[in-house]
Parts: sequence; C-alpha cells; structure tokens
Amino acid sequence: MATGDGKDHTARRKALGEFLRSARARISPADHGLPAGGRRRTPGLRREELAQLCGISATWYTWIEQGRDISVSPEVWRRLADALALARAERHYVFDLAECADPQGARHDAVALPEGLAGCVDSIHCPAYILDRRWNLLARNDALLRVFDGWPDRSAQPNLLHYIFLDPAARELVVDWERRASRVVAEFRADVGAHAEDPDIQALVADLRMGSPLFAHWWTRHTVVDREGGLREFRHPRDGILRFRQFTFRLATRQDCKLVMLLEDPDGPDSGG
Repeated sequence: MATGDGKDHTARRKALGEFLRSARARISPADHGLPAGGRRRTPGLRREELAQLCGISATWYTWIEQGRDISVSPEVWRRLADALALARAERHYVFDLAECADPQGARHDAVALPEGLAGCVDSIHCPAYILDRRWNLLARNDALLRVFDGWPDRSAQPNLLHYIFLDPAARELVVDWERRASRVVAEFRADVGAHAEDPDIQALVADLRMGSPLFAHWWTRHTVVDREGGLREFRHPRDGILRFRQFTFRLATRQDCKLVMLLEDPDGPDSGG
C-alpha cells in the first residue's frame, strides 16, 4: 500500500506529465525550424519531435509524460523547459514538481524586482528589506537604514553576509554576534539548498571563507536550520539597545526573494511595560 509520501510523489509525476503535454501543444514545429509535416492529429510538437530536440529517446519522453516513476536528471528537465519556451513561473513549477534545482535558475532569477515592490518596502513603517537567494539586499526602507547605522548605503552592492562577517561594525551592532552569526550560516545553507552549485553562490561562499575564519569554520559543519525569526537585538551607537521580532515572508512574484520585517518588541526596554 502506498505511503503518503509515495502518493504525493505519484501525484507530482502525474501533474508534471499533464503540464508537459499542455505545454507541448502550444509549441509550433516552426518555432524550432522543423517542417510542419503531414496532417497532425493534435496541435503542437509531436512527442518524438520534442524528444529529439532534448536529446532523449521518444520512449523515454513518453514515460515522462505518462508520469512513470523514472529518474530524470536536472539537465533533461532544463532541456525540456528550454525547448518548450517556459516562462519563469512555469520553470519554477516544473522544477518544484520534479523536486530538483534548475541548472539555470540563477540566470532566470537575475531580473529586477517587479515594478512597485521597492515602493511597498518604503511604505512599511517598521524596518524592512528584501534579500535574494544570495542575500544581496535588493530593497530597504529608511527605518532599516537607521537600525543598521548607515549600512547598506556604505556599499555599492550590499550583501547581508558580507556585512555580518566582513564589516567590523556588525560585531558592535549585533548583540551576541557570535551566536547570531553561527545561526546565520546555517540559515543561509538551508536557503541555498539545491542551488549550492550556482557559480554566484560558490563565489560568495569562497569570498566569505577567505575573509572570515569563523564563517569558514561554521560552513564546514554543514548545519542547516530554518529562518525562524524571533528576537533580534542591536546595540545602536546613538539609540542604545533596540529589540525587534523578526518575520520573514517569501515573495510570490520572486520565489528566490524574501521580505524581512523587524517589528518593535513590545517587551523591549522602552516599551514602558
């Protein structure tokens, strides 16, 4: 009898097959320079045509569409996504169902934030910012700039990991820096997950390992934890101890990004309680 996980896996494979069949029907042979051929029973590419474009056998591709439990590499999923001209959201859908990382995920995610999103961050009253998968800061509001005492405006390309491990100011600002920094490494490893082979991720990790022995030590421990949020304390040079509760949200329009908000802790020293 199939377990819950087995049923979920079967449902994913079936959904993948149905989606590929639908996407294949949208693609004209002419889109790939193929002759229209004789009369077609269904619109779009034939299975054997798509298989040929992706360098796999027609039988193998048929099994994929049928949702059979076969092993398909990320590279084959990439070829299928490219041949079917899938949009970014469609690529995310396919690789999510396939439970593997898009080998070209970084290229497809490396686009500007959707229009108006930075304005949304500006409209938030509490300190707020947006990070991408590499923890580059893509947007922030003035409240965040004040809490971090001028960072990230000190950097042309602000990156939160660079700040925490390579900027001496972070050790002074973040209360209990060493404990927080060790957890940050584990959160980042969980964040990048299947994208750890990304050239941009590897370059960032190499840079941090070279510049921070503590990052290098914690990175080799392979600890992984969720970004749970909770209490965050800062020793501000002018405002004294600041206490916040951190909340993190994934962005529907950019799955590789997250919105982080710091809400004033009601039990903080200035709350009057």
